[in-house]
Amino acid sequence: SIDSTVVTLTGTQTLTNKTIQGGAITSGTAVASTSGTSIDFTGLPSWVKRITVMFREVSQTGTDNFLIQLGTSSGPITSGYISSCSGGSSPTSTAGFIVAEDTAAEKDIGQLVISIFSTSSWIASGTFTRSGSTAIRNSAGQLTGAGTIDRVRITTTGGTNTFDFGSVNILYEG
Repeated sequence: SIDSTVVTLTGTQTLTNKTIQGGAITSGTAVASTSGTSIDFTGLPSWVKRITVMFREVSQTGTDNFLIQLGTSSGPITSGYISSCSGGSSPTSTAGFIVAEDTAAEKDIGQLVISIFSTSSWIASGTFTRSGSTAIRNSAGQLTGAGTIDRVRITTTGGTNTFDFGSVNILYEG
C-alpha cells in the first residue's frame, strides 16, 4: 500500500527547474554468473541517481578480485576510480570499484551501493561475505569524471578469469 500525505503551503512557493522522480526502485533481470569474463547491465536511464549491484554466490575460475565498473554510451569507464576493500591483501584499484576475492572456490554474497555525488562523481560502499564463512569484507570508493551513466559491468581485475557460479543483479533508482 502507498501512504499519502497532504502538504498545505501558505504564501508563495517557487519550485524552479526541478524534476520530481517517482522514487520507484527498478530491478534489472538477474543474470547467471556461470560463464564469460564480464557481465553487463545496459540501458540505464539518464536520471539514475543510485545503483545497487548484488552478488548471489558469485564465483570465478581464478583468484583475481572482482571489479564493478560504471559506463557511458562509449563503454565501461576503466580509470578515475579510487577504490579499496578489506580482505586478502586489502587491494586497491583505479580501474573500478573493487571487491576482494581470495580463492577460486569462494562464493561471494553481498551488495555494492553506488550513489551519485555530483553530475560527474559517484560514491560507492558495500559489504560482502562468502558462503560458509563468517568473514565480512567491506568495499568503498569514488569515481570522478564520469559522464551520463547508462551501464554497469562486473568483471575481474585481470579481465580473463571466467565466472563459474551464482548470479548477479542490479537495482536502480532516481
